[in-house]
Amino acid sequence: MTTLSICVFCGAREGTRSAYGAAADALGAGLAREGWRLVYGAGDVGLMGRCAQAALQAGGDLLGVIPQHLVGREAIADPSHARIVTETMHERKKVMFMNSDAIALLPGGAGSLDELFEVLTWRQLGHHTKPVVIINEGGYWQPLLELLRHIEAEGFAGADLAEAYITVPDVPAALAALRAALPRRKDAAV
Repeated sequence: MTTLSICVFCGAREGTRSAYGAAADALGAGLAREGWRLVYGAGDVGLMGRCAQAALQAGGDLLGVIPQHLVGREAIADPSHARIVTETMHERKKVMFMNSDAIALLPGGAGSLDELFEVLTWRQLGHHTKPVVIINEGGYWQPLLELLRHIEAEGFAGADLAEAYITVPDVPAALAALRAALPRRKDAAV
């Protein structure tokens, strides 16, 4: 059996709305139910920690990737699961990406935007075709989506930018989009 892995980019804070935490919980549990491994930033803080804890509670598998400078600042969500310690944040993004079959974006801050734009750029350059799913929980990413359309409208990107990601309103739609975009496991029930 080949386990598919989903890289989740999200906040190391919980944000101001309870819906963001609920979405992180739902995504972690949903990935575990699907039999998909969660690839995440390894910490137990914010939405990242909630997603990991929900995946664990649902019996999921985790791969945490954390840069050395954060090892003492953020506790590891579950030390019994696989963990990779990187030298830099840039290396962390690369390791998370290389160990995943798809990317999902929950609400987050500048770090989440950095991670998203790197994988979108890599996709535009033809370095990958992995699905990138933006979960627009409660309309959180609406300003970003408008900016991406503006970039295309002003001629700084072609239609390939809009084709580089899938936007969904919530976690159930994200799980459905991932199921549709990812290859079926050979052992999956028909």
